[in-house]
Amino acid sequence: MKGFSVRKWMLVCLSLFLVFSVVVGCQPGDKPPVSTPVTPSKVKYPITVKDLAGNTVEFKKPAERIVSLIPSNTEIAYAIGLGDKMVGGTTNDDFPAEAKKLEKVGDFTINVEKVVALKPDLVLASTMNKEVEKLKSLGIPTLVLDGKSIKEVFESITIVGMATNKAHEADNLVGTMTKEKLAIYQKVTPVAKKNPKKVWFEIDPTPMTAGGDTILNEMLEVAGGINVAKELKGWPQVGAEKVAAWNPDVIFSTYGSTSQIEARPAWASVGAVKQKQVFTLDPNTTNRPGPRIIEGIKEMATKLYPEAMK
Repeated sequence: MKGFSVRKWMLVCLSLFLVFSVVVGCQPGDKPPVSTPVTPSKVKYPITVKDLAGNTVEFKKPAERIVSLIPSNTEIAYAIGLGDKMVGGTTNDDFPAEAKKLEKVGDFTINVEKVVALKPDLVLASTMNKEVEKLKSLGIPTLVLDGKSIKEVFESITIVGMATNKAHEADNLVGTMTKEKLAIYQKVTPVAKKNPKKVWFEIDPTPMTAGGDTILNEMLEVAGGINVAKELKGWPQVGAEKVAAWNPDVIFSTYGSTSQIEARPAWASVGAVKQKQVFTLDPNTTNRPGPRIIEGIKEMATKLYPEAMK
């Protein structure tokens, strides 16, 4: 039988959890639709997999020696039960604990020779990895998975599952994440509509923030917050005076510092600073587009609307 297209498979999987999708703007309190879980059939090989960059890779059999070049992809692999197939990672891999023991092939710069020495039959990369073309030229199956939205995180999980004969596990994980996302949204939405809160994300002290087309903005919307920079794109730098004019109710820092933010003279009259609503978020669950983004959404929601998240 000819290889099965992962895009066709993803349409099947996506249809299973789409009924749980969170659409910001739906009526709070609506009873969530009920669907019956469907276990996907076993993947048949060979299979052609298309990654998020549009590259296609054929797998004649499930991948068994995996090297990951970015922590989010490492977490995806472990989350769907591929720990015993992982042979390499980076010094940035810190979750789960087993990932710290992987043979290291670099940090933000990858040592291609070390990757080759591990004889992988699958490399999980991102658009940040400049070494992708070199790895592909060496004949190493390489998938570029760089989730820039919640939907793309789900797609990344599905793609890894298809390449490794873990489609069932991937489908279960996506379904669980989708249900948890909906549960958070339904808890906070009634409160958020009565008491909307404007949020400033600070990614670094320049200050840099998250625009309206980022996954961080999407996560915030699920958590019930309103991004003051939602009209901007990407990850822009914004002047302190502009942020002060926006007057956010809450400030979220993803780099671990609140004292520097609170001490800015231009922000002395900002509501979030005056009301001591400046919080640090765990960057590993908010900045990594992997399985733990739901934890990141929950953390945001808990800080924004603690009474709703009890």
